[in-house]
Amino acid sequence: MKVNDRYCSMYYEDDFDYGTVQIDPKRTALLIIDAQYACVKRPHIEQPTAAEKERLERWEPFYRTYEDVVIPNLQSIIRSCRGHQMEVTYAKIQGFKKSGTDRSLVQKMTGFNEFLMTEDDPRGAIIEELAPEKEDIVVNKTTDSVITGTNMRLLLHNMGVDTVIVTGTMTDQCVSGTVRDLADESFHVWLIEDACLAATKELHEHELTALNNIYCHVITTQELLKAIEEAERA
Repeated sequence: MKVNDRYCSMYYEDDFDYGTVQIDPKRTALLIIDAQYACVKRPHIEQPTAAEKERLERWEPFYRTYEDVVIPNLQSIIRSCRGHQMEVTYAKIQGFKKSGTDRSLVQKMTGFNEFLMTEDDPRGAIIEELAPEKEDIVVNKTTDSVITGTNMRLLLHNMGVDTVIVTGTMTDQCVSGTVRDLADESFHVWLIEDACLAATKELHEHELTALNNIYCHVITTQELLKAIEEAERA
């Protein structure tokens, strides 16, 4: 089934089974992945080297888009979900060992993925603009996929949730791994294209195309909010 013609790969060009965006608030949860300072905020570097300046410049479109687009959209989604008594859940990268030995192999790789954050590291906190409330479920992971690395699947099942709205970072890494695993666990997944983000526009759009119509349905924030309101009226 398709709900739109955006991000349609060759696999699904000939699928003419169209449906609509439908949300059952009682059986749907919002999942916000890795909205942490280390993942989405500009690092503060005093007297950066030339190489560090160049890297910051390369990442500037990401930080700006996250601030100008993703955060406002997530705030709207969170507000709507809370207003309709829907579960709001979070996942964040956080290990137990300061040595990092408890991390999965993907989190031990050198380069960008080498996140080493433990409980007392302020970089690992969820950003203030999207901070969880007291009874929101927040799971810690040492993996990319939320489902592989935590008991989130069990928690969702226990709460009677069969549909997950997925948002966060990075679209092509932790978000993608989670979406795929949720689908394999037979959850319905709505991936919000303007409430998640990858390092570049190209990576973001490529992954949306790879995921759409099989592992999830890719929709916009406004399409989601409209569906939630329509469910309430119904």
